[in-house]
Amino acid sequence: MSRLGKTPIALPKGVEITVSKGEVQVKGPKGIQTVQIPHGIDVKVEEGNATVLYDEKSGLPKPRHGLFRSLINNAVIGVSNGFEKQLSLIGVGYRAAVKGDVLDLSLGYSHPYQLKIPSDVTVAIEKSVLITISGMDKQSVGQFAANVRAVRPPEPYKGKGVRYVGEYVRKKAGKTAKGK
Repeated sequence: MSRLGKTPIALPKGVEITVSKGEVQVKGPKGIQTVQIPHGIDVKVEEGNATVLYDEKSGLPKPRHGLFRSLINNAVIGVSNGFEKQLSLIGVGYRAAVKGDVLDLSLGYSHPYQLKIPSDVTVAIEKSVLITISGMDKQSVGQFAANVRAVRPPEPYKGKGVRYVGEYVRKKAGKTAKGK
């Protein structure tokens, strides 16, 4: 059995879990999320805690126990607090703007780069160089942040590009330093 899968999930105030056949519905102040669970995984809710149970006879691989516990825990956190990723634009003339449901990025290319913002994600821009991506689904927030970062990842010589706030970019020595 998974050690992570055995730990109970604490339910914050205002969060309810409803278990029906094949899915777990998590309802909270920010909205509703559903997690599909396979045969062999069951969720038991009691006294403000949810426990994910694993049936060893089901033939389901053991690591799935911890996986589905994490997915349900992320849904609980998402409907109560939500998730947030921050990206910063490093470079002269790099800027971002939100135009309707499109994120418009000027990142030193000959043309502006436009990304469609998913419906379950909100994007806020501060000072045109700090992008805050938030939402209640951890996977969609992280995936959209990775898509934005992939437009111009930080390069190793000057560190210019799109990077997560707090990310360290190890810089390389250029040609002039190499010859000395």
